[in-house]
Amino acid sequence: MKTNHFRIVLLSLVLLFGLGIFVNQVHAEGETSEETKSPAGISIGIEPTSKTIQLSSESIYDNYIKIKNDSDEDVKVEVYAAPYSYIYSEEEESYKLGYSNQNNFTQISRWISIDDGNGNFVAKPTFTVKANDSLKVTYRIETPKNIPAGGQYAVIFAHALANATTASGIRAEPNIGMIVYGHSTEGEAESKAEISNLQINTSITDGNGTTKNNINAFAKVKNTGNIDFNAYGTLKVEPIIGFSSYETERKVPVSIIPEAELVVKDEWVDTPSFGLYKITWTVTAAKEESQTIERIVFLVSPIYIIVFIIVLTIIIIWIIIRVRRRKERRSRLAV
Repeated sequence: MKTNHFRIVLLSLVLLFGLGIFVNQVHAEGETSEETKSPAGISIGIEPTSKTIQLSSESIYDNYIKIKNDSDEDVKVEVYAAPYSYIYSEEEESYKLGYSNQNNFTQISRWISIDDGNGNFVAKPTFTVKANDSLKVTYRIETPKNIPAGGQYAVIFAHALANATTASGIRAEPNIGMIVYGHSTEGEAESKAEISNLQINTSITDGNGTTKNNINAFAKVKNTGNIDFNAYGTLKVEPIIGFSSYETERKVPVSIIPEAELVVKDEWVDTPSFGLYKITWTVTAAKEESQTIERIVFLVSPIYIIVFIIVLTIIIIWIIIRVRRRKERRSRLAV
């Protein structure tokens, strides 16, 4: 009797596990990739996208950006410098990029001027970039007598002055920029980070309101020093019951400037529908400061729960029937 019960339970678990593999395969085969196409119109680019410069007091630094016009028409662009900083949004409870917020770390935006093509360095000159061509524009950084220790941050924008409008009637004026990371040679650079709110989640809800298994993790990293640093996360998923695993292969750094708090995150896109896993999430920032959390999670999709309830109900009914039959047999023998 006990052997039969054990066989039925084992068979049910095998059936449940096998169904899980089937569901995973169907889910993987059913996913399709989507491509998004940018609307036709002005297309401009900039090289490089960022530049790191060592800054000394009372010095002049000349360099250039290359503006590329991939459109079939000439494009007028105005080039200028703006502060590069983050502003805290009370509504969204997070830091958002701001190009008008002046602080102690954006003074460099006032030290930058642009060559108008005639040898005159001005604040905002205008250029014409020929169709399917590129144009080199020289910029100058002229530092004052005393500059603060740590970092200085600005963006050199190339703003297209478009004549065309979109189908909705809105003027299409692309805005691209190169981030300038200025590192002062004066004083002491302090690279300090605060890592907080480390979390590991096991599900995600898409735009249609559908929730599915998705192992993902994130954390907040705040720059409390006076110079920028890179932060990155490493997500590791080891199977306890299951056939697949995951570990962050390409650690994409998040550049964090002073007085900003940004999110570091990663996810296992191909999270299976069933399994028992050990998850480790490590976040590293600044001078190799790091924090780690671990979690054991059991993944199961709704279809598993339904099948398990059905199988368990069948087993219980079968046991009840067997017990009643044994009682009836004993009663007959007793008579």
